[in-house]
Amino acid sequence: MRSSTWQLGLATGLGILAAVVLSYGTNSNARRATAQQVLGGAQQTGDASAEGQVTKAVAVVHPLGDSKMAGKVVFTQQRGGVEIRAELTGLTPGEHGFHVHEFGDCSMASGECAGGHFNPTGAPHGAPNAEKRHVGDLGNITADESGKAAYHRIDKMIALHGERSIIGRSVIVHAGRDDLTSQPSGDAGARIGCGVIGIADPKMQH
Repeated sequence: MRSSTWQLGLATGLGILAAVVLSYGTNSNARRATAQQVLGGAQQTGDASAEGQVTKAVAVVHPLGDSKMAGKVVFTQQRGGVEIRAELTGLTPGEHGFHVHEFGDCSMASGECAGGHFNPTGAPHGAPNAEKRHVGDLGNITADESGKAAYHRIDKMIALHGERSIIGRSVIVHAGRDDLTSQPSGDAGARIGCGVIGIADPKMQH
């Protein structure tokens, strides 16, 4: 009698243990499948946050040499390209060459440490709408009589990631007008403003 009771208890215990193991395995598989579905969904929708792509950048432009100019340039990824918005002050009235340069270095008063125009494709200098141009060719920004200037453009050549990414490079403002044709840089004169382009928080209003 005692032996039968012991055997019945053992069988019951083994049955409970098997049920627990089976339940844990089923739940683990379900959790794994759910995680894979979420990850797969993010990849299929091209979620920028999942891919870690930059969607916004900003450059705070500081004066070079004896210049009094200052301002800010914001780059925002849009469906049709990169939107560029700039607001500058302290300029002489008229047009000023406005470009993205190769290096994010504004440490010298002359601005020469920023290098030449950002030109990863080896194209000739040209106007912003030219078929062949430097990636950094943004043309001119025009100041009014008070020295204030604004710029707005959707550019299809500049990028915030990949080979044509401007992240870590610099915005340069020139003393004179870019004639859009002279090689290699439009004969725009001295560099009077420089700002390094950094990644911006897309949730911030700039």
